[in-house]
Amino acid sequence: MTKKYSSKVSYGLLTVVFIVFFSPLVLNLIKSGINLNLTLISLFLIIIFGLITHMFLKTEYTIEENKLKIKCGFFNYKPIEINEIKEITKSSNIISSPAPSFDRIEIKYGKFEEMIISPKDKFEFAKYLTSLNPNIKNNLTEK
Repeated sequence: MTKKYSSKVSYGLLTVVFIVFFSPLVLNLIKSGINLNLTLISLFLIIIFGLITHMFLKTEYTIEENKLKIKCGFFNYKPIEINEIKEITKSSNIISSPAPSFDRIEIKYGKFEEMIISPKDKFEFAKYLTSLNPNIKNNLTEK
């Protein structure tokens, strides 16, 4: 059976990215007006921001054939064998990961591997994983 989970998205984080990308552009526009260089840079930044937004909105986690498959925009991560998952915990780590939210969980698997993700319903996600592999230590608690 295939089960899909959408990622939680922090629109505040997306807003910060927008401000970082476009505030220097607006300041430069005010200072020197429109010119060819500014137009080309604007076009480039709009394309890059569009790709980042696509990654934010199209991150999903699929469980099928006893594997956790992670897709972030156009990128697919190496599937994680559910039988290799050892532990699921809440994470506040801001390391780059396929988790477009600060409400994250960390999955420890294999010998020393870990993946940080942010499913919308992390408790149901963890509960489903532990139903497939009862050996997973689930450290998430609902409040």
